[in-house]
Amino acid sequence: MTACNSSKIQVDLIVHNATIYTVDSAFSTQQAFAVTDGKFVAVGSSAEILHTYASEKIINAEGKAIFPGFIDGHCHFMGYGENLIRYAELAGSQSLEDVIERLELHEVSNTSDWLLGRGWDQNLWPEKQFPDNALLEKHFPGKKVFLIRIDGHAALTSKAALEAAGIDEKTVVEGGEVQLRKDGTPSGILIDNAEEPVKKLIPTLTKQEQIKALWAAQDSCFSKGLSGVVDAGLPLSKIKLIDNLQKEGSLKMKINAMLDPDSLTLDYFMPKGPQFGERLSITAVKLYADGALGSRGAWLIEPYNDASNSYGIKLFADEFYEDICRRAFENGFQVNTHAIGDAANRYVLNLYSKFLPEQNDRRWRIEHAQIVHPDDFKMFGKFKIIPSIQSTHATSDMLWVPDRIGNERIKGAYAQQTLLNENGWLINGTDFPIEDIDPLKTFYSAVFRKSSQGIPAGGFHMENALNREDALRSITIWAAKGIFEENSKGSIETGKAADFVVLDTDIMKADENQILETKVITLCVSGELVYEK
Repeated sequence: MTACNSSKIQVDLIVHNATIYTVDSAFSTQQAFAVTDGKFVAVGSSAEILHTYASEKIINAEGKAIFPGFIDGHCHFMGYGENLIRYAELAGSQSLEDVIERLELHEVSNTSDWLLGRGWDQNLWPEKQFPDNALLEKHFPGKKVFLIRIDGHAALTSKAALEAAGIDEKTVVEGGEVQLRKDGTPSGILIDNAEEPVKKLIPTLTKQEQIKALWAAQDSCFSKGLSGVVDAGLPLSKIKLIDNLQKEGSLKMKINAMLDPDSLTLDYFMPKGPQFGERLSITAVKLYADGALGSRGAWLIEPYNDASNSYGIKLFADEFYEDICRRAFENGFQVNTHAIGDAANRYVLNLYSKFLPEQNDRRWRIEHAQIVHPDDFKMFGKFKIIPSIQSTHATSDMLWVPDRIGNERIKGAYAQQTLLNENGWLINGTDFPIEDIDPLKTFYSAVFRKSSQGIPAGGFHMENALNREDALRSITIWAAKGIFEENSKGSIETGKAADFVVLDTDIMKADENQILETKVITLCVSGELVYEK
């Protein structure tokens, strides 16, 4: 045995007797791989790997399914962590009274001057109308309260918070709206940019609190099989903190950080050009063209079906967008722009076409690409603009979105297969904390176009469902390609980072009803075990 082993190549880890979905160009399956120094050094049959390699750590996977580490192509990783440590969880609340009860419980252990919460959605409430702050004043008189809607593009704000921010019935905010009651006083609802004066007053987390938030987000993501995330907008200070924690080894999550478009952040990073480290990459600047459908801030070509005087909101002036795009193009950065409504998508497509030549490989992205006019889909292919979608948005919105935009426009909404056909690939994510962080729910929604409750029985507009292979690609290799990292991660291939996840169910073969019950057994990032069930 000693002589036999001495002729073999020593490696750090061997995994064999597995069903390995490599997600390589052929979408091949293998049985085994060897890992050294955090990278795959060989992938093949169990017989081949065990004959050629030796290791003190050999794992018999007992036939379990192994996939590349999942990558969330669009999320708010740090914001999610901050929510975990200081915001009341309001997602799934069934009424404003339910929100009040949750806030009262949250206030017991959070004695700050501010009462913060996130996740409410009036579309789930019986009246389906924006609330006002009268009930907040009754239960929390004089308290500064700021409650962010599920999509992040609207907030319910107490009278004290409005007064502290200097917001009254005369306040006008470019790219935002201060909603008023019938008597002309502020209702407490702030839309899009109107939130900013209040947000600026909320105390920032201390450095230690920010570190705690990052660790909390990491732990949660690792438990769901995420080895990498794309954080959709961070300022200089937070990117530096992430970089420091990764270099010292306490933050192991791989993060692509889109740049906030403030002058301090851009002035620091733009001259350096895109950056690629083992765990941190910086390739893009993040912009917002409009708001969200749920708060009627998404910018539409025709008015909302359920609000005939409203077209939504364009958030900034043309000069702002054009200046950022020009600067990004000259310095080799992507531009990744949030666009929900069909007017917003048309605007961004036309904006990009001013800078991008046809058939380029700059990989500028439209984040969400939620409603696209039928005449505009071809622009994605013509200028190689990449859709960055969130499959769970479709299944979260589907019960109320027909009321917003009507049955005709919905044909171009959440049109993920139509978008895929333009370039042959796309990026998928969750936009967490707006949606659940679990990538298996992304996979399920993409393939079956149903909510986690299995609704509707036949799926939502199944002509735009993705097949299982493409759904898996969208959360692995294509998500890596969306940040120019497809040669270093996103698939199980020789030379790439050994990011892999072991599941207790083979999602490529399992019945539909088994997929949402699937659990992560093990996650390794660059060959290091970071989560074990």
